[in-house]
Amino acid sequence: MRRATLSFAAAVAVVAAVWPAAGPASADVGRPTAAKASQPVRRACSATTPVGVAHCNALIRTDVAGGAGVLPNVTPAGYGPADVQSAYALPAASGGSGQTVAIVDAQDLPTAESDLATYRSQYGLPPCTTANGCFRKVNQNGQSSPLPAPDAGWGSEIALDIDMVSAACPNCHILLVEANSPTIANLGTAVNTAVSLGAKYVSNSYGGGETSADSFYNHPGVAITASTGDSGFGVEYPASSSFVTAVGGTSLTRSGTARGWTESAWNGAGSGCSAIESKPSWQTAVTQCTRKANADVSAVADPATGVAVYDTYQSTGWQVFGGTSGSSPVVASVYALAGPPAAGTYPASYPWAHTSSLFDVTAGSNGTCSPSVWCHAGAGWDGPTGLGTPNGATGFANGGGGGCTAGQLLGNPGFETGTAAPWSATAGVIDSSAAEPARTGSWKAWLDGYGTTHTDTLSQTVTLPSGCSSYTFSFWLHIDTAETTTTVQYDKLTVKAGSTTLATYSNLNHAAGYAQKSFSLASFAGQSVTLTFTGTEDSSLQTSFVVDDTGMNVG
Repeated sequence: MRRATLSFAAAVAVVAAVWPAAGPASADVGRPTAAKASQPVRRACSATTPVGVAHCNALIRTDVAGGAGVLPNVTPAGYGPADVQSAYALPAASGGSGQTVAIVDAQDLPTAESDLATYRSQYGLPPCTTANGCFRKVNQNGQSSPLPAPDAGWGSEIALDIDMVSAACPNCHILLVEANSPTIANLGTAVNTAVSLGAKYVSNSYGGGETSADSFYNHPGVAITASTGDSGFGVEYPASSSFVTAVGGTSLTRSGTARGWTESAWNGAGSGCSAIESKPSWQTAVTQCTRKANADVSAVADPATGVAVYDTYQSTGWQVFGGTSGSSPVVASVYALAGPPAAGTYPASYPWAHTSSLFDVTAGSNGTCSPSVWCHAGAGWDGPTGLGTPNGATGFANGGGGGCTAGQLLGNPGFETGTAAPWSATAGVIDSSAAEPARTGSWKAWLDGYGTTHTDTLSQTVTLPSGCSSYTFSFWLHIDTAETTTTVQYDKLTVKAGSTTLATYSNLNHAAGYAQKSFSLASFAGQSVTLTFTGTEDSSLQTSFVVDDTGMNVG
C-alpha cells in the first residue's frame, strides 16, 4: 500500500532535548573546606558523607548558652519571630491559616513537640500541638510509629526547622516527616509521603554530593525548598534539582534604612552551577550556567546573625543557630503565606517572575569562582543569594507570575507547510499523497507503511510555561494494516514526551478513519520537552501510522 520503498539508511534516532554540557563543576573551583564564621560554631551533623547520603545543614553557636524553659522578662539570644517577620515584611498575622508546611529530616527528635511548645510560648505564638491538630509527626511511611532512632545532631536540625516555620508563619500547621536514615532514598521517600499527606510546602534542610533522584522532588503544584549548603561556593543536592527552590543564605543586621535591615551574602552559603541537573526554563541567561544554578532565593543563615532555637534533647535549651538549614524552612513558610501553588506549576519559577517583589542583595561573597557571579553578590541574580530575599509573600505567589499565556504551542501542527520544520522527521514522513488522505488539508505525517523492516520518527521540542491550569497534547491518528493477526503486535507506534512513554499503538489498533488522542503534560510545566513519535515495522505486511492536526494547548 505504501509508496515504493526508499533506499535510505536506517531511520534517524529520536531527537532528545539535551542541555549543553555545563562548565567545570563548581565544586572544583576554589571551594573552601568550611564556612568562615566570625563566631565559634559547630556543625549539628558531620559534613563528610558519601554520595547518596545527606548531612544536615545546621550550625550552632558555641559561645551562647541561654538556659532552659520559658524565660520570663528575658529575650533569648538570636532573632525571634518578630525579627524574621519584620526583616522580610511577612504578613504573618493574617496569612497561613489552613496551610501545612512539611519538614523532612532524618532520625527522630523525641522532644520535638514539647520543645516547640516552649518556643511558641516564649514568643506568645498560638499553641501548635497534636491535640489541636496543628502539629503532626510521622515516619517516612506516614505512620505515627515506629519512629526512627533518636539522634542529637539531626534532632537539632529538626528543632531549627520547626521553630523557623513558627517564626515565619505562626498560623501554619507543621507536618514533621522523619526518615529512617539520612540516605537520599529515605529522605526522598519522606518527601513523597509529605506530599501524599497533603502538604503543599516541603522544606529540606540537608544536602550532599550531586546525584540524580529527581523522582522524589518532582511535584508540580508543591513548593519544594532545599538548603544550598554551609561550606561556601559549591553545589549540593537536592538544592541543585531542577524542580526545587534552592535557598541560599545571608547575613542579616539591623540598620537605619527605611527597611530597618540590611543584608549581604553569607560567606558560608553554597552556590554554583550543577554538573548534572538540567537548566529549568525559568532560570535565565543571567546565571551563566547551562544547567541548574544555585541559589534561586535566600534568607538569613549566618550564625553570627543567627536565630533563636529551643532544643533540649541532649542539649541545653535556648541556643543560636545558623546555616542554610534555617533559610529553607523560612522560604517554605513564605510560600505558605503566599497561598496554594497553582496545579501543574513549579513554584520554583514564581520568584523569577516577581523579581521586583524581592530584596536584592548586592554585597558579599562566598569564595573564588569563574564566572564571578556564581560566588559574588551583585545587582540581580547571584549564586550565594539568588534573586534576593523575601519582601512580603508576593514574590512567592503564582498570580500569573508563572508566565502562562493561553495558546497552541506547536509549530506546523497540521504539516500544511509541506515540509517538516520545526518538526524533525525521517525522509518521506511529511506526505500529501492520496493513498492515505490527510484528516484536514492536504498534508499529514505518514510513518511506516513499507511492509519491510523500517523505523520512522517525528519529533518537535516545545517549551511549556509554568502557571497554566491545563497542558494538553493532542493529535489525530489513523492506523491501517495488512497484518491479519488479532493477537500479536508486529508493528508499533510509540509516543513519548521526553523519556516518558505516553502511549503505544500497534497493528491491533487499526480502524477506519481518524481518532483523536490527548494527554495531560502538566508534569512538564516550566520545562522544555521533546514530543516524539517512533514507528517501527517488522519484515513483512505493512502497517501505516498516520498523524495529523497535532496540538499542544495550554491555558
